Amino acid sequence: MKKFEVTFPGGKKVDAHYDGFTVHTDQSVKNGGEGSAPEPFDLFFVSMSTCVGIYALEFCNSRDLNTEGLAVNLEAERDPARKLFTPIRIMLTLPKDFPEKYEKAIRRAADLCTVKKHVIDTPDFEITTRAANS
Repeated sequence: MKKFEVTFPGGKKVDAHYDGFTVHTDQSVKNGGEGSAPEPFDLFFVSMSTCVGIYALEFCNSRDLNTEGLAVNLEAERDPARKLFTPIRIMLTLPKDFPEKYEKAIRRAADLCTVKKHVIDTPDFEITTRAANS
C-alpha cells in the first residue's frame, strides 16, 4: 500500500511526504504563489515522462544497448474548451547508434508506462474526511 501525507508549509505551498522523501509544490506567481517549486499538476507530467523514461531505459539496458543520448520529451497543449491538456505528445530521442530493428519495440515498451495506464484505465477514487487531532 502506498501512503502519502500532505502538509501546508505556508503561502500556497503544498508538500507531499512519502517514504522519507518530500516533494515540494507551489503555485506560480501568476496563480498567487511564489513560484518556488513546480505546481502540483506539473508533477503529473513529470511522473508521466519519467515513467516512460524508465521503461525506455530498461528496454535498452536489458539488451545492452547504448543509452547515451536517450531522452524523453513531453509536450502538452491545454484545450481551452475542455479545460484539459490534450493532446499529450511524448517523443523518444534514441541514441545515435540505436538499432532500427528495435524502434517499434522500444515504443511498445514505453507505451507500457504505468502512469499512462492509470490515465487510460482510471482507478476508483474515494475522498473522506476526519477531524484533526486536538
